[in-house]
Amino acid sequence: MKLFVRTSAFTLLFSLVLLASTLWSANVLASTQPDTYQSHVFEKTYLKVNTAQHTIHLTAYDTAIEVLYQSDKTPLPSYAIKEQAKPHAAHFQEANNELLFSTGELTAVINKSPFNIKFYHRGDLLIGEEAGYVKQLKEQGEKDIFHGFRFKLSESEKLLGAGERVLGMDRRGHRLPLYNKAHYGYTTESNQMNFSIPAVLSSKKYLLLFDNSAKGWLDLGKSTSDILQFSAVSGRASYVIFSGDSYPDIIHNYVKLTGTQPMPPRWALGNFASRFGYRSEKEVISTVEKFIELDIPLDALVLDLYWFGKDIKGHMGNLAWDKETFPTPEKMMNNLKEKGVKTVLITEPFVLSSSKKWQDAVDNQALAKDANGKAKTFDFYFGNTGLIDVFNETGRRWFTDIYQTLDKQGVSGWWGDLGEPEVHPSDTLHTLDNGLKVNADAIHNVYGHQWAKMLYENQLDLHPNVRPFILMRSGFAGSQRYGMIPWTGDVSRSWGGLQPQVELSLQMSLLGLSYTHSDLGGFAGGESFDKELYIRWLQYGVFQPIYRPHAQDNIAPEVVFHDKETQDILREFIKLRYQLLPYNYTLAYQNSTTGMPLMRPLFFENEHNTQFINNAQSYLWGDAFLVTPIVKAKQKEVEIQLPQGVWFDYFSGKKYQGNQTISLPTALKTLPVMVRAGSFIPMASTMQSTQEYSSQQLTLHYYADKSVKNSSGQMYEDDGVSVNNIANQQYEILNFSVNNESNLSFKLSHQGQYQGMPKYRDVNLVIHHLEKRPKEVKLNGRNLKVAQNDKTQAIWDATKKTFTVKFTWQHEKHGQQYLQKPITLSVK
Repeated sequence: MKLFVRTSAFTLLFSLVLLASTLWSANVLASTQPDTYQSHVFEKTYLKVNTAQHTIHLTAYDTAIEVLYQSDKTPLPSYAIKEQAKPHAAHFQEANNELLFSTGELTAVINKSPFNIKFYHRGDLLIGEEAGYVKQLKEQGEKDIFHGFRFKLSESEKLLGAGERVLGMDRRGHRLPLYNKAHYGYTTESNQMNFSIPAVLSSKKYLLLFDNSAKGWLDLGKSTSDILQFSAVSGRASYVIFSGDSYPDIIHNYVKLTGTQPMPPRWALGNFASRFGYRSEKEVISTVEKFIELDIPLDALVLDLYWFGKDIKGHMGNLAWDKETFPTPEKMMNNLKEKGVKTVLITEPFVLSSSKKWQDAVDNQALAKDANGKAKTFDFYFGNTGLIDVFNETGRRWFTDIYQTLDKQGVSGWWGDLGEPEVHPSDTLHTLDNGLKVNADAIHNVYGHQWAKMLYENQLDLHPNVRPFILMRSGFAGSQRYGMIPWTGDVSRSWGGLQPQVELSLQMSLLGLSYTHSDLGGFAGGESFDKELYIRWLQYGVFQPIYRPHAQDNIAPEVVFHDKETQDILREFIKLRYQLLPYNYTLAYQNSTTGMPLMRPLFFENEHNTQFINNAQSYLWGDAFLVTPIVKAKQKEVEIQLPQGVWFDYFSGKKYQGNQTISLPTALKTLPVMVRAGSFIPMASTMQSTQEYSSQQLTLHYYADKSVKNSSGQMYEDDGVSVNNIANQQYEILNFSVNNESNLSFKLSHQGQYQGMPKYRDVNLVIHHLEKRPKEVKLNGRNLKVAQNDKTQAIWDATKKTFTVKFTWQHEKHGQQYLQKPITLSVK
């Protein structure tokens, strides 16, 4: 067997390396001795291995393998693996000094003596334990004793992931704290932020996740160049290996086990009005009316902490409307809904001892405890406080009662802020549902994760068929399965703050959190309005998952409160965002079913060229668009690394060959956006809010080039609201394809249906970049006359080099179903 022969050779090499390494690194106490195999038990999906020092459990999950070193009788639960995960049948073989445990593509090879586990994908080595589980690690500057794992790295491999950090795409060579913590006003460097996810994606095509929620460190070859070391103060001694044939395959396998992101409500892809913060009901209403007056689309308004108190300090935990400034909140929210605008409220997990709900929280045992069993109190910026214990039923019940009251009043979405938690003393005690008491450091990194789970499940209890909207500042591996929409924290309102935003969103997307976005325009500071910075940031926002300008209100974050030129430029971009809803909503569908990010790194295009890995200046928005934000003041041109193929400047139409770096001139009214030749881009008509959305009027853009002989696209549609549309097959997919061997031959087909689906669609198919006027056009076999008159069915525009064909795409009834009749179009 190829795999067995190869691993036997590695066993000898590993033994020589181990004997030579009497001291590992300055951070490791040299007390762990080589381990040896004693016995094993294999049962279909599961392998239990007993060694001289440990009991190790290996569990197969399709194309992933979990390894758990059992260290105590009551371990913490897995927070990363989804609740419904089912183990997968594995293959097992014992051969001489090795045990082989395989899911098919992924194989764990266990060397008996000295004990060691290596992982292979289709026979190729991915990574292996260097010392396996190590109990006595001591980290620099720490008084605590840590435990963890050590893995051997290949010389040239690059490592991505580890959550929100500003370090560059390749994070190898860094030692990263694993402790969720806000970084206020960050710019071009940060090694610790709101999401400290203990997982890395390697250029060797594996993903390694440490399923441990505790405070710790991730050393990616910093202390020892060829060693990846994970360490934590406590928690599960567990890791999971994922593999795949490509990076998207690996991400797909990762989200199959940790959970896919549910489809967001369609309105979540619209424009948000948000600031710190709206101080009165009157201000809220007038702001929304300003958007409508200026013809700028709007779908949601976000209320920061002034909704429950007129001051920044002293009111946190009230979580009830301040009736002096918001006297009729139900009327206000109903008024906004009639205008197509949803209300989103901020909430925090802290209850100040000065708040109106303090005693009620104490009486109902809702707060985390101190060593004496009393509500733990401590001071932070907002005052003296306690922390809601979301890890047990009493704390969750008290918190959800508040959410339910506000929900009945008409709140449409929730914002969970400060959920790292921002301050979380180590001696704070939390009680898990199984009765286990743990200190704050053991579960700090999953506080926001557990809070999101509570909110998500509560919203589904209240509205079983309405998709929740949950904006959260902190979470963990797998948080995406609770519909969490993260943002990149309190970024500086500066060019330095804008520069790392692509990197942050790409890195989070690689680990399933694909709706990570920034406070458009920047949040913190700023002495005066920087018009160019503001326009550039909001232009970029059109091509990121959530469009939410948000900032401290010394400078207005909303477009409507700026000068006319700013409004005029950004109105068109915000309208473009809405026109792209069919395309963007399809990206959401793809993400929900496969884990494919909405924002995609360029190295997905050329997985053999590791130079693309370092590119965080450009990214793909779906398959069709290549976006390069302008992140420097007065930048006259921008360099763009083009993947292979043919690309068109979206705004000028200029054609570029791929596989080169080009220099593109810039203009304030446009953003460097390229479109891939062969792309289909479905677009809707303009609207004031998604409440007016309809795909009955559809413009389908196709970007033609003779180099592209065949291409295809799709468009996903459903009612935009219901929870289980995909599972219940209440959706429609429009398929588009073209063959360009001799002439352009289009086919439009359809599958599926949903309640409220349009009975027909009026379609404008716009073919871009035709070299000459078509001589012959046939629609469903019928000849069309080509003219330059907009009132005709086939229109040639010689100036723009576009050809538009207008037709009605009818449904036909087949039994109880209405199916859209396929459309064929031939253009010579």
